[in-house]
Amino acid sequence: MTGTTAPRKGGRWIERWEPEDETFWKESGERIARRNLLYSVLSEHIGFSIWTLWSVMVLFMGPAYGIDPAGKFFLIGTATFVGALVRVPYTFAVARFGGRNWTVVSALLLLAPTGAALVVMEPGTSYGTFLAVAALTGVGGGNFASSMTNINAFFPLRKKGWALGLNAGGGNIGVPVVQLVALLVIGTAGAGHPRLLLAVYLPLIVAAAALALLRMDNLAPVRNDTGAVREAVRDAHTWIMAFLYIGTFGSFIGYSFAFGLVLQTQFGRTPLQAASLTFVGPLLGSLIRPVGGALADRFGGARITLATFVAMAGATGIVVYASGEESLPVFLVGFVALFVLSGLGNGSTYKMIPGIFQAKALARGMGVEAAAAYGRRLSGAAMGLIGAVGALGGLGINLAFREAFSTSGSGTAAFVTFLGFYAACCAVTWAVYLRRSAPAVVPAAGAGAKPQLTSV
Repeated sequence: MTGTTAPRKGGRWIERWEPEDETFWKESGERIARRNLLYSVLSEHIGFSIWTLWSVMVLFMGPAYGIDPAGKFFLIGTATFVGALVRVPYTFAVARFGGRNWTVVSALLLLAPTGAALVVMEPGTSYGTFLAVAALTGVGGGNFASSMTNINAFFPLRKKGWALGLNAGGGNIGVPVVQLVALLVIGTAGAGHPRLLLAVYLPLIVAAAALALLRMDNLAPVRNDTGAVREAVRDAHTWIMAFLYIGTFGSFIGYSFAFGLVLQTQFGRTPLQAASLTFVGPLLGSLIRPVGGALADRFGGARITLATFVAMAGATGIVVYASGEESLPVFLVGFVALFVLSGLGNGSTYKMIPGIFQAKALARGMGVEAAAAYGRRLSGAAMGLIGAVGALGGLGINLAFREAFSTSGSGTAAFVTFLGFYAACCAVTWAVYLRRSAPAVVPAAGAGAKPQLTSV
């Protein structure tokens, strides 16, 4: 079927979508895809803000709330855990309900945790109630998975890197934005008014849902592929990349949740002082994520990922030293470096995924076009699983901080643990994707050429 427009049926469903057709793309596809990307970023951005809401709510919880640092770390760890779990069903909701329809639903679901926090956020509320409300914010973590799956379907292969990078980066910036709004509230009204922050987000959530309803589209050709899911689950590379993504995105989201509370607990910062520093790391880590993807395009994802983990280990060493010496300036340098490096690693690891599956198809003798289609099919299924497991790293970080502060009053032991984990990530990346004697992942160009690993 040829033509330059996208035929529609009722309910803003597009029946035919051929982004690889250059005529179709120029005449109508690009305009529609960019419009859907814009409103997808908006919804995902707010989703990240709500998911990380308790990273700032704990800054408002003074002595009157009767919750110690270990209890606060468990609150934010609960939000992280639920957000990781819901990424799996959110990944497949797009094909079941439609990208536009699910964006509306997922945005409206954010009203539940925000409204619940507005009701309970005051001294005297039981810890169990706070825990339940923190768990509700996990629905915001799922928005990333459904948004990335949806936008992946709109763009041609030659445009996916740019579109997915912009979508992911724009969503990740929701983390520092909610922290900046909290800083504004604490700086103007004081730490006793957390409801002002929540009141800001309620109309924004409604606006995001309304704009998605009016301006986004569903793609009828997108359908769940259960065979791809089963194949991705059985493939060892899915779980190897999930392990590496724990080190990159898990670090980013875990540190985003914990940064302000660490500053308060270990360095005695006031809520205002902590809030004035908390947003810097997540902001830089979000902005640099597309750079990691671009570097991976040029030099190879595995090389950039390995370099990132080596640098993250070095930055963690700086943080361990600063934590032991109780030097806040040195600590901030090391911690902000961890955010920047985790952002780079987010981009490079995600860029590795489709290349790995496409290379395996080429190694099996598939043609270039068939291998590219196989890579898109498998990577689409694998990304939801990898994203979910990677986000669990955020839970691990907050539980490690909880244990460290409970036993010693310092986060030093947690940072030593993270240092060991980054060393393991270095070893896995090198052994699987860069070691000369490792099994080939990406064949070199040309018939009979010796397999190369540098394109991963």
